[in-house]
Amino acid sequence: MGSKMQVKAGNVHIGGGAKISVQSMLNVPSTDIEGSVAQAKRLEEAGCEIIRAAIPDMDAVRLIPALKEAVGVPIVADIHFNYKLALEACAAGVDKIRINPGNIGSDDRVKAVADACKSRGIPIRIGVNSGSLEKEILAKYGHPTPQALCDSALYHASLLEKFDFHDIVLSMKSSTVGTMIQAYELASQQCEYPLHLGVTEAGTERMGIIKSAAGIGSLLMHGIGDTIRVSLTADPVREVYAAHDILRALDLKEGGVQFVSCPTCGRTRIDLVRIANEVEERLRGCEKNIKVAVMGCVVNGPGEAKEADIGIAGGDGCGLVFKKGEVICKVDEDKLVDALMEEIEKM
Repeated sequence: MGSKMQVKAGNVHIGGGAKISVQSMLNVPSTDIEGSVAQAKRLEEAGCEIIRAAIPDMDAVRLIPALKEAVGVPIVADIHFNYKLALEACAAGVDKIRINPGNIGSDDRVKAVADACKSRGIPIRIGVNSGSLEKEILAKYGHPTPQALCDSALYHASLLEKFDFHDIVLSMKSSTVGTMIQAYELASQQCEYPLHLGVTEAGTERMGIIKSAAGIGSLLMHGIGDTIRVSLTADPVREVYAAHDILRALDLKEGGVQFVSCPTCGRTRIDLVRIANEVEERLRGCEKNIKVAVMGCVVNGPGEAKEADIGIAGGDGCGLVFKKGEVICKVDEDKLVDALMEEIEKM
């Protein structure tokens, strides 16, 4: 699973057989230190394992020590064009830098960044996307093809390799799912660097999760990818939830609840949509390694509950609580979720 090479960002290993880590990015203005710290804390509580922050100017470098003090997860400085920001971020104690070496100028600037990162054990993520390809590469391929994205990422990596720097993570994001999938497939064949998966500009929460699940999920199922970010036009905490849900759906996340619920039909006599949503939300932070089934009626309920560690099946204004397929109790609809949660607490 994943790349052969491994890098280390703070206390998180990426690639080389390490578990797939979940990333997100702060979206509070970089000038708002207090707001950024508060959001970073929320992300850490939600299960975010790597947090990225935009560092658009020297003033924003102050964010790095503030974030490092507030949370225990690695901090990535997101830098464009200005190599001095990368040097200052390194000095400020950042754990990883996102920068494209081809965009920062002459060889001596690239060498300065490579040397600063190497001396402190800071990896660099090269992030190319379909909107940022070099003119020469675009001229060669005509438009942002998968090979164009891959070529661009490897070109930037070669600039670091020139100065014997190899702690590199690559990303080749596109807003077109098929292009993104093929670009990462090519990269996995052409290099051994860890790969950061994501569909860029994926959209609002609904469509963004669908596109991310399709793109990230298909690659992970083929053993490609080492760290993931679900990009949503939404609260970044929702990105973290979605990323963990994708990993859980693929059986790539240890611990936590596996949740199944039926789509309901004409046999349903309780408000299963409300009940299922409430159960899912109340189990959000539960790290018990259990499977929970929420079923609309007793046709499929007991069967599914037999597969699950615990579950409920609806009746007419009431419901049954099952444990390994055995009925524990029958309760009114308004007490069903509480009864289920009480039993889960005991497990």
